[in-house]
Amino acid sequence: MVTIARETHVQTVLTTFEVHPGTCQDLLEELRSAYDEVISNQPGFIAAGLHVNDAQTRIANYSQWERREDFQAMLRTEEMRRRNRKIGGLAKSFEPVMYEVASVFD
Repeated sequence: MVTIARETHVQTVLTTFEVHPGTCQDLLEELRSAYDEVISNQPGFIAAGLHVNDAQTRIANYSQWERREDFQAMLRTEEMRRRNRKIGGLAKSFEPVMYEVASVFD
């Protein structure tokens, strides 16, 4: 279960993708495949979610990892390096940024 709380000691990564017109669904398919086949099986992976804006010009990816090093190790695998080259061709830009939870409102 995904928990968003200040007390958890997890690494949160938010990645935003700006997509080329008409490529949103293609990029979503690539990201889903990467999570199903590779990312979710990596050590330290907790959970993730993909979010799309109404215009289908941006995708936001929220993921949680046990440690920063787990996320970085996943990115360095040969399979994810190959997949990220393909993902990069479908997006105008994308940038993963690591965060700590500062506040939670419910």
